[in-house]
Amino acid sequence: MKIPTKEEMKTLFRNRKSHSLRYQVKEKNKVAPRGNSSFGGATFLFEERRDFMITKPKGCHDIYGIEAKKWKYIDRLIDEVCTRYGYQPIRTPIFESSELFHRGVGESSDIVTKETYDFIDRGDRKMTLRPEGTAGVVRSYLENKMYGDATQPVKLYYNGTMYRYERPQSGRDRELTQFGVEVLGTDDPMIDAEVISIAVNIYRLVGLKGIKVNINSLGDQESRNQYRKALVEYFTPHIDEMCEDCKVRLEKNPLRILDCKVDCDTEIMKNAPIILDYLNESSKERFEQVKKYLGLLDIDYEVNPKIVRGLDYYDHTVFEVEAMVEGFGSQNVLGAGGRYNHLVETLGGPSTPGMGFAMGLGRLLLALEKEEIKLPIEEGIDAFVMYVSDTEKDYAVTLVQELRMNGFQVETEYTGRSLKAQFKQADRLKSKFLLLLNDEDLKNNEIKIKNNQTKEETLVEIDYVMYYLEEMLEQVEVDDGSCNQEDGCCCHSDEIDDRKI
Repeated sequence: MKIPTKEEMKTLFRNRKSHSLRYQVKEKNKVAPRGNSSFGGATFLFEERRDFMITKPKGCHDIYGIEAKKWKYIDRLIDEVCTRYGYQPIRTPIFESSELFHRGVGESSDIVTKETYDFIDRGDRKMTLRPEGTAGVVRSYLENKMYGDATQPVKLYYNGTMYRYERPQSGRDRELTQFGVEVLGTDDPMIDAEVISIAVNIYRLVGLKGIKVNINSLGDQESRNQYRKALVEYFTPHIDEMCEDCKVRLEKNPLRILDCKVDCDTEIMKNAPIILDYLNESSKERFEQVKKYLGLLDIDYEVNPKIVRGLDYYDHTVFEVEAMVEGFGSQNVLGAGGRYNHLVETLGGPSTPGMGFAMGLGRLLLALEKEEIKLPIEEGIDAFVMYVSDTEKDYAVTLVQELRMNGFQVETEYTGRSLKAQFKQADRLKSKFLLLLNDEDLKNNEIKIKNNQTKEETLVEIDYVMYYLEEMLEQVEVDDGSCNQEDGCCCHSDEIDDRKI
């Protein structure tokens, strides 16, 4: 038997884990075959391989626990608000033909030129992970011939993940979740105000303060053509002083220059012509109508001629919704959108006006965190079923199933804990009631139920367990199921009274 060298002994003991006889020897960028070494009359098996953990991609998040419940609360709020407004849910593919976004979003937009996740699938087709929701919804509107439905306009909303390759930072991720609405089939300015009001009211419902709409008009095609000419004449003498992207934008779409993040604070940009000076009479009249409806809806707004938005398909109304959020500074825009009366035609469909907006849910939840606004999340469960013996466990299986199917939130023991440990587990789960199974009680068709708050115990006939639980749970609910958190919760906001989701 070979006696290990001093260095071999050090290696073995350095990498020893607990009482395991398997040792891992790290060696950077190298995977060596399995071998063995002998020491002290025993043979130790070891492997030389890299020891690493697979982690989530940069710019992505794992959402679980209480955070996941916050997301689900926002999801339910969105569903409720959109249902009240008469909008129908729609789900489109996470990946689509790259051409859809290049034609729909625009070749000159930053999303297409810098941020899309493009790939070629095994059928040699060019595909793109969706960077935004509107193009996919419009594609679905055309493909499924929704324009032929008798109930016009078509009012839709979506809530799903988008993907943009950009530098991750607070409130900006590579995988993001967006909620948005789209209305297709009407050019009525009232719809512009309605779409804006959905965003504003959702922010009000969750308790955000200082909500304001920044609004602008890009006018119709005639107005924008006149404005493009003015921009080209203005920026051409200064183009050498501007960034490389703006030099390209000057040729492809001069309006994109106004959305530049590099030159935004320069005197050249500040003195640029504004679109409002180039609106024709019909565009001016339409913009006045939108502002009138916003006033009727009691929505604070400010005309900001610098807003052009980052997508090529917008015309007429464009807007951004901001709120006073501590720590956001000037980057307090939470949602944005606008009108797109020619996008359907661009994608090969009939002339169809459209209007929509989108908001990032991650950014919304970050704003709530910064403002210390608590959502009314119910963390506890209704009951925890406890047992010790095998016969009690068998009964627990059927009892838990029956209670769950009748609407109760119920948990039980799965890991073989002692009765004492089960009490602790029930407390961790914040169970309101404990159902203590006992063989003797079961023979008498009874179950002992303990109120985990008052600690009172009651023997209840098995046939009446559900009725008893239902009655007792109603007594422990606060304000008929409404939030029982402190004043920091959004339920205590005075903006809108009916908040139950």
